Amino acid sequence: MNSNRKMKFAVTLVAGLIALACMFTVSMIFGAKDTTVNDVWLALTTREAGERLTPLRELRLPRETAGMIIGAALGVAGAVMQGLTRNPLADPGIIGLSAGASAALAFTMATMPSVGYFGMMIACFIGAGVGAVLVLGIGAARKGGMSPMRMVLAGSAVSAFLYAVSEGIGLAFKISKNISMWTAGGLIGTTWGQIQTISPFIGLGILAAIVLGKALTLLSANEEAAIGLGLRTGQIKFVLYAAVIVLTGASVALIGNMAFVGLMIPHMVRMLVGTDYRKVVPMSAIVGAIFMLAADTIARTVIAPYEPPMASIIAIMGLPFFLFIVRKGVKTTP
Repeated sequence: MNSNRKMKFAVTLVAGLIALACMFTVSMIFGAKDTTVNDVWLALTTREAGERLTPLRELRLPRETAGMIIGAALGVAGAVMQGLTRNPLADPGIIGLSAGASAALAFTMATMPSVGYFGMMIACFIGAGVGAVLVLGIGAARKGGMSPMRMVLAGSAVSAFLYAVSEGIGLAFKISKNISMWTAGGLIGTTWGQIQTISPFIGLGILAAIVLGKALTLLSANEEAAIGLGLRTGQIKFVLYAAVIVLTGASVALIGNMAFVGLMIPHMVRMLVGTDYRKVVPMSAIVGAIFMLAADTIARTVIAPYEPPMASIIAIMGLPFFLFIVRKGVKTTP
């Protein structure tokens, strides 16, 4: 039986990778200016120049590569958050991490405009950490801990406050337009340099989540049982929260605020592979990458040559999903 489960997961994993390759090909072909499969192949496998291949190689390829990386990061961050908090509504964009990263980004742009992209990313890490501490601290301040709905309410309040801080900084330093352009949520203008900066951090965050998948499964089921089995739950939680902060901060630094991705992806994945986080985490990375590529392709093609913010496309899909999860059975008693 165990062998059959492993085989079934292997088949699901391979199918996911094939679907990712197909979605990547579709995202490279369709856009404001459609191209052909042959052009995509030449752009990926040769150094041939020309008006058909250069835009693919220098504009669309880094954009879609970043989409896969960010989708994987947000999918894994959401899965880890839901496992750690045992909260089906947990998502970095809903519980304050993205807002904290945005506030830190605004502060850094206002006070240290020449800090560079790496400095912006570090600021986002710090801001995401502050957002997480505020939300979790509010929940821990009340007897009985944090229920799923209380976490959402705390996250909404903290996010509103931190977004107001971002806007206030923008108005005070007259950089509102720059902040809005950065945090609007999209992959326009992504460069290879930015990808090279964030990729190691996102890779480490995903790797930590995969390595600690078994421990996360135990924590998500019963923390007392995990302690009884000898797990150092405090250290494990610290590493996993740090991974979520890094994944969220790097994502905000590249594409801005992107709520609901981390909420939806883990639920989709659990329908495919169950609740074992040794399976949920890698599949969340794959499905998250597919989802982000699909959202970006829709944004580029729905009213081409104009392009609505990708965040709005995701929000249109994410809000009904959020309401469905609430209706499905989340306890609403604070």
